Amino acid sequence: MNIIEFKHIEKSFSHNRIYDDVNLSITEGETITILGGSGTGKSVLLKILIGLLKADSGEILYKGKDISKYSEAKFIKIRSEIAMLFQGGALFDSITVRNNIAYPLRMHTKLNDKEIDKIVSKNLEMVGLPNIENLMPSELSGGMQKRVGLARALAINPKVILYDEPTTGLDPINVTLINNLIMMLQKELNVTSIVVTHDLESAFTISDRLAMLWDKRIIFTGSVKEIKNSKEPKIYNFINGIIN
Repeated sequence: MNIIEFKHIEKSFSHNRIYDDVNLSITEGETITILGGSGTGKSVLLKILIGLLKADSGEILYKGKDISKYSEAKFIKIRSEIAMLFQGGALFDSITVRNNIAYPLRMHTKLNDKEIDKIVSKNLEMVGLPNIENLMPSELSGGMQKRVGLARALAINPKVILYDEPTTGLDPINVTLINNLIMMLQKELNVTSIVVTHDLESAFTISDRLAMLWDKRIIFTGSVKEIKNSKEPKIYNFINGIIN
């Protein structure tokens, strides 16, 4: 069953055309990674999905309903089901780890402080960072910030998690930790994951399917084996690091 469908999406920024005709279906419970060169609009697709940007035309179906024309007020409900882990973790610098993770709970739920603290502690344990509730983001390494960002994304028990370059700037140990967390969440919580990354090794490790965005549209969707075996020049060159 498709949980998300992008249909004939077009998008431009001033005179810079990003998408001509983007079509992509995402199955509930899968991890799909969107690949493509710099500037092809991979992260833009995630932002359009949760209403941070608007498509110029086309439809975005979430659970069968077109959400592409939703108002900001309607997107608040969507964001309670679709969470996003931004590239830098995007933590609020001026508040503690506890309050960072509690923020979406206070925004989207009516839970009391005791209930919120319980969820904060549980989610920090889930990402391997117990007992750091009182630390400030500035006291955390880059890898820890990403994991706290993931704990915050999980706070509202989302159906879908969007990962924008989740392993960028991390050392190999933290890359492995993040990849394992993405796979664990899919297995244990049946979360649908959409990942944008330049990291091919991570993409091949975590993905059920991959989609390649090129020349303003999706030119490939398929398994890791299928993309590795593709002889289509654009795909073959990208996967093998060949610059035309």
